[in-house]
Amino acid sequence: MRIVVGLGNPGIEYQRTRHNVGFDCIDRLVRRVCDPSSTARARFQALVVEGESHGEKVLLLKPMTYMNLSGNSVAEALRFYKLDATRDLLVLVDDIALPCGAIRLRMDGSAGGHNGLSDIEAKLGTAMYARCRIGIDAPGRLMQKDYVLGRFREDQQPLVDEALCLATDAAECWITRGMVETMNRFNRRGGDTSATNDAAKAPTQKSAKDGAKDSAKDSASPAKPANTLDTPPQGDTRKRDPGLHAN
Repeated sequence: MRIVVGLGNPGIEYQRTRHNVGFDCIDRLVRRVCDPSSTARARFQALVVEGESHGEKVLLLKPMTYMNLSGNSVAEALRFYKLDATRDLLVLVDDIALPCGAIRLRMDGSAGGHNGLSDIEAKLGTAMYARCRIGIDAPGRLMQKDYVLGRFREDQQPLVDEALCLATDAAECWITRGMVETMNRFNRRGGDTSATNDAAKAPTQKSAKDGAKDSAKDSASPAKPANTLDTPPQGDTRKRDPGLHAN
């Protein structure tokens, strides 16, 4: 069993915002690795659904704790399944330090000012876990809080769709192939050639045109209520804590 976590905030008001690209990526992954009859469950302070890719079981997880407390959900799931964060956890997360259209994979690293990653590190007691950062571009003159909780501009959307497609491909590769091979394959496309010594040997990634085609294919398959992770648990009265990047 492996766990793929997408970070974001629950609630209609946060859907399709920059801060929720982790959630969006999980939705795409659900359609790839989960049986259409699979049902999402409220568990580990999260919405979860189990899937399988090439014989490897995977738990897809969206924390319902709001961003700042994401570590509670992740730590609980890892403890239950007796899994090792270093080997069995991948976190999908937004990154203002990367341009739209780029992704970057790391086997470990700092939280980079992201409160969701900071809480995961605090609750796990380690930064040794894989993460896939999805570029949302820098806020420019906008306040960071307003920027990350805002939606993408029309001109950014094609790049975002391509990045989500690449991140979903990378997550599926990680499930069956592990992090080293996944970094070798995808970090060149994500604009990071320093992650491994073998990056120069990585195969050429899909063109923007091919990525757009794959993205369109993902988008053309509407998620069914039975196998998506869009509905927050009923009766959730926790205080809202959007969990922005640290200023």
